[in-house]
Amino acid sequence: MSLAESKPPGPPPLRTTEPGIMLRSEVLSSDRDAVRRIITSSGFFHDFEVDVAVELVDDRLARGDRSDYRFVFLERAGSVAGYACYGPIACTVGSFDLYWIAVDAVVRGTGLGRALLAEVERRIDGSGGRNIYIETSSRPLYEPTRAFYQRCGYRLEARLSGFYAPDDDKLIYVKTLPVG
Repeated sequence: MSLAESKPPGPPPLRTTEPGIMLRSEVLSSDRDAVRRIITSSGFFHDFEVDVAVELVDDRLARGDRSDYRFVFLERAGSVAGYACYGPIACTVGSFDLYWIAVDAVVRGTGLGRALLAEVERRIDGSGGRNIYIETSSRPLYEPTRAFYQRCGYRLEARLSGFYAPDDDKLIYVKTLPVG
């Protein structure tokens, strides 16, 4: 069986029991506000970090498929409830970064984040990806985030001490996708 035959054609339905959930990868101008709302709702990020999340949407809107940033938006009842931004890492073979993954605070803990991450992994696998890297903070605020990554099969690969600030290390998690 060839590699192309082993990959599912196109996105399968999202695996969730909640009705009214839809996925899309097309970026709309209205997603700027949705991303700002979702990232702000977490209470984790500084304003300048929220601006960076929106800048990635702007890059995709301006450059289209030439952008290095790929998105999956999760819509619930007609509104964006979560999103992920990822992309291939330059000068590597099959390595991808997951830049952002977030769900609106009102739906956190419902399994939508896990479903969104599974969809990103499926798309990366379908693009020939083999390793997914996620960077996050060591601050106590991020403990639920780190636990989420670990529950989803990511392992801590590296710690860069004092990277973000004194007493705020950069933690790098990785997941190697199964072959075939």
